[in-house]
Amino acid sequence: MTNSYVSTHRSLGQVIQDWMLPGAIVLGISTYLIYRELDFLHPLGPVLHVAASEGQRLVIALLLFFQFVKISPHDLKISRWHVLALLFQVLSFLGFALLLPHFSGVPLILLECAMLCIVCPTASAAGVITDKLGGSLAGTVTYLVMINVAATLLIPLVIPVIRPSADLGFWSYVWHLACKVFPVLVLPGAIAWLIRYTTKKLQRVLMRWSRYSFYIWGVGLTLAMVLSTRALVLGGLGAGAVALIVAVSMAACALQFAVGRLFGRKTDRITAGQSLGQKNTGFLIWLGYNYLTPVTSVAGGLYAIWQNLFNSWQLYRRSHPKA
Repeated sequence: MTNSYVSTHRSLGQVIQDWMLPGAIVLGISTYLIYRELDFLHPLGPVLHVAASEGQRLVIALLLFFQFVKISPHDLKISRWHVLALLFQVLSFLGFALLLPHFSGVPLILLECAMLCIVCPTASAAGVITDKLGGSLAGTVTYLVMINVAATLLIPLVIPVIRPSADLGFWSYVWHLACKVFPVLVLPGAIAWLIRYTTKKLQRVLMRWSRYSFYIWGVGLTLAMVLSTRALVLGGLGAGAVALIVAVSMAACALQFAVGRLFGRKTDRITAGQSLGQKNTGFLIWLGYNYLTPVTSVAGGLYAIWQNLFNSWQLYRRSHPKA
């Protein structure tokens, strides 16, 4: 009976793992659409929006905390593919920024969508997925730190150039972006490593809890899809423009996973592919809505769908090698 129970438990866990990411996408989209249909919930809209936004930030911080708990600062080593991936994102972002002043209307929106999808930092959940796919958690976290620092310094430098009517100056942009990124990036690592070097017993307990990171990401993905669906519904885009943004976001997702795997082919294809392809789409949505054409935030929601469908397929193939 014990063996039967263990077998059933493992089978149920595998089914949940196989379907959790697609299920979170459907749940997040459905949750917002149901909210739209229930008029008595509309007065709570601002509160629910803040709850979803801050809840997603909390999930991101928690996921990073569990990743930092599992690795040592000495594990963060820069390799060749880290440099190549960083150069790809930075130079592509600057290239798009140079093109933007020459376009308007829908072409401008599409270029902004592509630019955002390229420069967007690595997702905090990338380490969770990379670990499950057999890649290097330390390699992913190393790149996550690199690209977050680069994006926080680079984006404020470029946005005032392409949006000269913006009210905020350079250092105000730096401050706004730093407030968005660094508390989520720096504090989890600082707390995790403080625990690592001062309270070994607590660290061991937390390392056991870290196996639930995948399920925590399911909550984060649901919240991300709620915010993404909201951006799409309120964006006021026509069907043709939406179709073009769908194509741009899908192409950007496929390109970056492929380029990452190409850069890491000699050392770690999985780690490089996930680090470059899997994005912090909550940050992408926030950046587009607040600093560029607001409808570009839709690209973040669509990118979240593509990357998580691809991740679900990868996880399924790894757990069902004969399928």
